[in-house]
Amino acid sequence: VSFNTRELLSACLGSLYENYSPRFANKEFEVVIVDNQSSDGSVRMIEQDFPQIKLIKNSANVGFAVANNQGVKLAKGEYILFLNPDTEVHAVTLGHVLDFLESHKDVDIATCRVVLPNGKLDDASHRGFPTPWRALTHFAGLGKIFPTSLLFNGYHLGYQNMDKPHEIDACAGAFLMIRRSAGEQLNWFDEDYFWYGDDLDLCYRVKKAGYKVMYLPEVEILHHKGAA
Repeated sequence: VSFNTRELLSACLGSLYENYSPRFANKEFEVVIVDNQSSDGSVRMIEQDFPQIKLIKNSANVGFAVANNQGVKLAKGEYILFLNPDTEVHAVTLGHVLDFLESHKDVDIATCRVVLPNGKLDDASHRGFPTPWRALTHFAGLGKIFPTSLLFNGYHLGYQNMDKPHEIDACAGAFLMIRRSAGEQLNWFDEDYFWYGDDLDLCYRVKKAGYKVMYLPEVEILHHKGAA
């Protein structure tokens, strides 16, 4: 979903096409962009530099959930990657996450290590479902004081081994790969959310249906958080 991030979007698309592994040459790869009425020349850049992309040009900013749902209707793949325009995908990341989903049928959503420009983890990509206690300890700052505590950092599941793949409650829509079958069963994103919370809700419904959301730290992307 694009909204006034022309330069970042260009870098994101460049990273996707550069790092699309040749070993997937026998599989179709497509990019769909939904532009929410950008005024910075994003649409012109896409049409000139990436004419192969499927592009939806909205006449208004319809929000993140609605725009993603628009885009997914054009996608043909068995797996769908929701990706922020302010990200850069590293080599082998796509292939690794895709391989994991193909070999773990009990997993419907997978994400990777999402790294901020300062080298730290984007903790929104490694979430626990919010409860009154988890919210209280998070906003009181106890999670930062005791980052690996089961009791005080359930908001970001800081007690998990961050170097090994493991199940989480939810990941961020900045990088969320999901089986098409799961998305269709759950009717994709809840459009009552304009921005924020929609990814958390989707993960909640996947878990409620009895499937897993997995965090795969072996591969990563860069996230210029807050720019999109």
